[in-house]
Amino acid sequence: MLCTSAAAEGAPEAPKVPSKNELKKRAKEEEKARKAAEKAARQAELEAQKAAAEVDYAKEFYGTLPLNQSQSRPRRERVQIASLNPNMDGQTVLLRARVQTSRAQGSKMVFLNLRQRTDSVQALLTVAPEKVSKQMAKWAAGLQIESIVLAEGVVKKAPEFIKSATVGDVELHLTKLHLISGLETILPFTVDDANRPEPAETEAEDVQFKRVLLDTRLNNRVVDLRTQTNQAVFRLQHAIGHLFREYLDGKGFTEIHSPKLQGAATESGASVFQVSYFKGKAFLAQSPQLAKQMAIAADFERVYEIGPVFRAEDSNTHRHMTEFIGLDLEMAIEEHYHEVMELLDGLFLHMFRSLKEKYSKEIETVRKQFPADEFKWREGPEGTLKLSFKEAVDLLVEDGVPREDLDDIDTTNEKRLGRIVRAKYDTDYFIIDKFPMALRPFYTMPDPEDPTLSNSYDFFMRGEEILSGAQRIHDAKLLAEQMRGKGIDPASMSSYLDAFKLGCPPHGGGGIGLERVLMLFLKLNNIRRASLFPRDPKRLEP
Repeated sequence: MLCTSAAAEGAPEAPKVPSKNELKKRAKEEEKARKAAEKAARQAELEAQKAAAEVDYAKEFYGTLPLNQSQSRPRRERVQIASLNPNMDGQTVLLRARVQTSRAQGSKMVFLNLRQRTDSVQALLTVAPEKVSKQMAKWAAGLQIESIVLAEGVVKKAPEFIKSATVGDVELHLTKLHLISGLETILPFTVDDANRPEPAETEAEDVQFKRVLLDTRLNNRVVDLRTQTNQAVFRLQHAIGHLFREYLDGKGFTEIHSPKLQGAATESGASVFQVSYFKGKAFLAQSPQLAKQMAIAADFERVYEIGPVFRAEDSNTHRHMTEFIGLDLEMAIEEHYHEVMELLDGLFLHMFRSLKEKYSKEIETVRKQFPADEFKWREGPEGTLKLSFKEAVDLLVEDGVPREDLDDIDTTNEKRLGRIVRAKYDTDYFIIDKFPMALRPFYTMPDPEDPTLSNSYDFFMRGEEILSGAQRIHDAKLLAEQMRGKGIDPASMSSYLDAFKLGCPPHGGGGIGLERVLMLFLKLNNIRRASLFPRDPKRLEP
């Protein structure tokens, strides 16, 4: 019995068959492991894709350039925005511009408005494999407006005219974009806001867009001057100076440069700036009047000057400044002072015609912000309207102004006269001759028939004076007599008076305010808009 039992104990056990539940459990575990492996593979693939995406294949095509210290000069041709046109379709161009506006559309497209002075073009940056990365698009979208960039791209014909750009028939598809100069402070206002049309006087105060006030503009003049309007205004200011020189050079004039520090006041003592001058005092020139006349006495025959004029008048008006640019001329007379008046008239007509013919683009740019009636002058055989002072007074009396109020024509009545003349003669430009002697400076020649009148004239634009001129006294004795009559001691201006004692030809001239001509031609409504950095009784900066 014992043996049998031992043999039974030594026999192998039969294999255990898994139950149905165990089989199911194992199948589930295997399925779970397979899914986990698949998930890990997918995750690894995603990580690989993400890693590949983080490789910025466009990093050489964008970014901030090193500070330009003239390290190199590749001599690559750069273009002006104004030159872009549909005939350049497909051409790659390089240009430097400011970013006027920036707008991202999703993460793969950025629109930029690039500006050079009065011209702008739309630029488009689109993500493209191996060319423009998402990182590049994100960087471009983050550029501050008014940043200066170097942009390279392909010119493409615009599918439709782009109204937000001055060059609207093409757009620039960017391939490279680098920052030359960014901003280190906050803009006081945007150039877009500063470029908006001025609201009409009748318009409600709650206008849709932000309005930039004149004082704010002048306090931040560098930004204000970037507007397309101001770029056009100061091109036109340059044009007026150029046309003045061009015309007078063609008439045999010599440009002179007179001192602005003088030992005595040339006009009224109340309107002169006095400055310390070592142990004495000096005065800032109110005009180059004395120097011009002395040049004529020195046989220069015909002279002109473009330079600063200083007036210490506490006049806080739309048309007065304490420093402005004077366009002055003086010339010898052969027979009659109207020779001077007629030459000045020819000068103004040359300016008006040339501005209209050669600078229509700039004028149109200004009109967008300052809508105004086109400036009118008379052409043809009838010529410029010329009125005597008496005739001008008569026109005002006919319009209801009491004659006793018209010993002088003040600013209000000047404007009224301008409206009368525009309605009656269809011109914004006219001349008034023969002013009363009492209204003119000591050096003005009296009328030969009526000593209460003078051989003097003023020129007007839109009812405001833009030139004052006359025949000057060239006889030393008469000059000294007139000086005493105006309360001036001849001894205080002996060097000036001595010039006429040495013999001087009859002569005359005039002085023009550059900024006033510009303001009135464009109807800017305030002379400060026509001055780069205006000076008035309340402003010495910037």
